[in-house]
Amino acid sequence: MAKTPQSGTTGGNIGGISYRTIGVAVIVVLSVWFVLANTGSVSIRFWIPTLAAPLWIVLVGTFAAGMLTGWWVRTNRR
Repeated sequence: MAKTPQSGTTGGNIGGISYRTIGVAVIVVLSVWFVLANTGSVSIRFWIPTLAAPLWIVLVGTFAAGMLTGWWVRTNRR
């Protein structure tokens, strides 16, 4: 008799680690690597004012804004 997944269980795992955890870890590692590889200074223009900042700060801010937006959308779907 074949095993059927129980109601309410989703996804799988590799060695006890869920696919979601592995995916998040890969995204975080790649993001940190990308930030560390791009350390120059950039100018950012917000319609009228212009701001000069290190690129790594801009990348971390963008990554954080994306994570917050994803979290917000996910919690509002429930």
